[in-house]
Amino acid sequence: MIRFLLILALIGCPCFGQESATYRVRTVAFYNVENLFDITNDTLIFDDGRTPKGRYAWTKERYDRKIRNISKVLSELGRKVTGTSPDIIGLCEVENKGVVQDLIGHANLRDKDYGSIHFDSPDERGIDVALVYKKASFLPTDFKSIRLVLMNEEGHRDYTRDQLVVSGLLDNEEIHFIVNHWPSRSGGELRSRPNRIKAAHLNKRIMDSLSQINPNAKIISMGDLNDDPTNASLKKVLRTKGKEEQLDSLSLFNPMERLFKKGQGTLAYRDKWNLFDQFILTPNFLTSDTRDYSFWKAGIHAPKELKNPRGKYQGYPFRTYVGTTYQGGYADHFPIYLFLVKEMEND
Repeated sequence: MIRFLLILALIGCPCFGQESATYRVRTVAFYNVENLFDITNDTLIFDDGRTPKGRYAWTKERYDRKIRNISKVLSELGRKVTGTSPDIIGLCEVENKGVVQDLIGHANLRDKDYGSIHFDSPDERGIDVALVYKKASFLPTDFKSIRLVLMNEEGHRDYTRDQLVVSGLLDNEEIHFIVNHWPSRSGGELRSRPNRIKAAHLNKRIMDSLSQINPNAKIISMGDLNDDPTNASLKKVLRTKGKEEQLDSLSLFNPMERLFKKGQGTLAYRDKWNLFDQFILTPNFLTSDTRDYSFWKAGIHAPKELKNPRGKYQGYPFRTYVGTTYQGGYADHFPIYLFLVKEMEND
């Protein structure tokens, strides 16, 4: 159990009530880890390039370095506040269950006793989403992989990532998590937009289904959406709002919208920052009832070591590859995090 003293004057949030109180703080994080493949050729997917003899020359040495780098990042997310690594971590661009197990089994994370939930998706590149959780704080009670069915212009199936739904008890409070990696902008933003609109509709249906079972269901949808907080998939389909006072019973809260409007992002392309990595929360996380988990704040984890140190892309995320050129960095996205807080009863 993590105990953390939050002072109202520092938080500036009236929902925390008394001038000072002791809170339990839990960290939820998401990270697009940029093509975390093992080095073995899987004949069922197009991973040939991510092998020692492939065009990326993906060797065990490079794989081990990637595991070390990513596990170190995960171990540091939220640590300045909680003193430990996140309780819940959503991942995307992982090849299989094995790479997730290697990640949480690394020395940087091993003592945190993480469990993981992963399904193989039909994505042609073989990249999936996964959820990692601390067994001491979260107990999964139900999980499923929901298929996003897309068709291309020729009427053929366009295979993409599933949406992973995990329900469980975070310190005995039921919370639902959805991990996403929506279709890319390949072919251009406008041409590919309908695919992300469909992904948003699927996400909305999942959330509506959970709310039909329990009108008070608390849901956190997270992932690389390949859209910014102001795009139609978020604003028109999911009806997201960036300010608490704008929320109503039909809208969802997007804490990343405020960061985006301040010019912050999680990835850069052609001198433009995008914030594709987002959290979407049901409004009941913003409540004056501090006996249950409430949203505190969200952020982008972008310390110096995750940024390209020099050259044309200085300050951009320090990637593993640029094209087929090995850089030895971390990933092409910065990770994101949010804090959930709950007032503790006095001993």
